[in-house]
Amino acid sequence: MIFFTRLFRLIQINYLLARYAANRSVLRGCSWWLWGLSYLNPFSFLQHGKTRGESIRLALESLGPIFVKFGQILSTRYDLFPEDIVEELSKLQDQVPPFEGERAVSLIEASLGCPLQVSFSFFNKQPLASASIAQVHEARLHDGTEVVVKVLRPQIDKVIRKDIALLYYAAKLVQKFWSQSKQLRPVELVEEFEETLLGELDLVREAASASQLRRNFIESNIIYVPKIFWPYTTTNILVMERVRALPIAQLDELKKRGVNMEKLAQHGVTIFFTQVFRDSFFHADMHPGNLFVDISDPENPKYIGVDFGIMGTLSPDDQYYLAENILAFFHRDYRRIAVLHVESGWVAPDTRIDQFESAIRTVSEPIFEMPLSQISFSTLLLKLFQTAKRFNMKVQPQLMLLQKTLFNVEGLGRRLYPDLDLWKTAKPFMEKWSKKQRSVKTVVEHLRYDLHSSIEDFFKTPRLAYDVLSRLRQVQQRRAVAATEEQIPQRERSRAGIVFGVGGTLFVLSMVAWLFPHALGEQVSSLKWWGAGVGIVLMAWPRIFS
Repeated sequence: MIFFTRLFRLIQINYLLARYAANRSVLRGCSWWLWGLSYLNPFSFLQHGKTRGESIRLALESLGPIFVKFGQILSTRYDLFPEDIVEELSKLQDQVPPFEGERAVSLIEASLGCPLQVSFSFFNKQPLASASIAQVHEARLHDGTEVVVKVLRPQIDKVIRKDIALLYYAAKLVQKFWSQSKQLRPVELVEEFEETLLGELDLVREAASASQLRRNFIESNIIYVPKIFWPYTTTNILVMERVRALPIAQLDELKKRGVNMEKLAQHGVTIFFTQVFRDSFFHADMHPGNLFVDISDPENPKYIGVDFGIMGTLSPDDQYYLAENILAFFHRDYRRIAVLHVESGWVAPDTRIDQFESAIRTVSEPIFEMPLSQISFSTLLLKLFQTAKRFNMKVQPQLMLLQKTLFNVEGLGRRLYPDLDLWKTAKPFMEKWSKKQRSVKTVVEHLRYDLHSSIEDFFKTPRLAYDVLSRLRQVQQRRAVAATEEQIPQRERSRAGIVFGVGGTLFVLSMVAWLFPHALGEQVSSLKWWGAGVGIVLMAWPRIFS
């Protein structure tokens, strides 16, 4: 039965690919015979006039929510796909019909281990929103607190694993028949998608991310993160504070309510840079569907974030090198950018600094000649990555996710306020951050943070030194024993050689006495038997008694 189910799904996928994606614009670059077969595909002519990006987007939308999710993940990979394809993939909307409210109730009760009425005084079976992984219902706790309940779709784990298995199959076909697949690495992309998607199935993990982000901005007056209610949160159920706010996508309504759109756009940029350079922990899915606006004070609007399934992190090294790169851009110090890329290991250590610097300058200078309000920082970052790619830049997944988030933030900011000068907002923030990192106070804080572990390490030092010396002594003893063991056979071989030599000499003399009895004299010749016998015994001694 499973075999026929998978076979039917595979036939369905092939049909939809033939209908939407098996056309000449998409297959250009594949094997020549595969590209030629597109002329025999009648659906190919229906897609006439559509770009390759549009064709791929339509194919993924027709294949279902898991493939839509896959396309959304691919839209972060500016390092692998052309810009026209990435732009189309970013338009994919993760919207699917909801499942029954009664089914949601049974899932919640099974997860919490009690009837719904025990946990909630009110629960709306009609969902507020529905996506490929989960859907959200409004509810109320017994103390009157309004909450939203996020419920994973029934059997979603099995559905995901089935479609991922088919994605692996498709990736292997792409790897076999597309000439540029070595650069694309389709199987690795599916592995990355599988890890991301399976991570979203754990709502405890999402709740933990939300709690961390809330703690980071608990005193902020520009963003609010709803509270998580842990007693009601499990692997497949998440209960979060309900927020009353306008979706940020409703621009006309925001303007109608007198919201200061310039401040709102600038706050978005500030939030992004704060998450990245203060906390090294950022919301990596900041599209309009996940953002709301608190307009209780229209002159000072506040963001409200939801859906924390995809979060990004930066290591201290990545954070430092990224910040230094941005500051170098602000000051047009292209050599510094080239050196930082080599020092961070993003490009090969044997990269010619002068050539890399020249390439960066060629890309950046035309952009800097534009008015600051028209310069797209995310586009500049994209051009830098594309330039570094020519110098065999290693793929940095965390930077790709960061770049995608920056595209969303800047694009949203420009929609809110077309004259947004991201540089004006970001440059003072970055310079302040850099100055703070080099301040005496920060150095002291780092020392104090490391003081406890440093003291522990200090007291462990004598023991570690003793252990090292003990190991060295053991090694020396083993070497001495080995050397002695080597010397004993050598001495034995020397003694055996002497005995064998004496025996051989006596035997030779005995043979001479045997052959020439008159030449050596009668007395010597009479000893020939004795000498031959002793000689044979001495020659055989080492073998017999060894």
